[in-house]
Amino acid sequence: MNVKKFETSETNLVNGPTNVQIKWLQRGLDQAGGKLPLFDSDGQKISSRTINSCLKKGWAEPWFNNPIKPDWLVCRLTQAGRQALVQK
Repeated sequence: MNVKKFETSETNLVNGPTNVQIKWLQRGLDQAGGKLPLFDSDGQKISSRTINSCLKKGWAEPWFNNPIKPDWLVCRLTQAGRQALVQK
């Protein structure tokens, strides 16, 4: 599995998630393994900007590569992501 790792720091908890990031991260709270959705509730693809910023801050992590759509990044909520949601 070739999954890209992102550097994180504790200061990311100080600069909490935006409303868009919160909405995306919250959807992982009630999913098996914390799986984060590829699409929003209206069926629109989640912005790569939202996904990448959450990855960089350590709130989400790559879970596995999607063999059918390799350009889609399947992610899951991290413990840091759960903490960021609680602090908001």
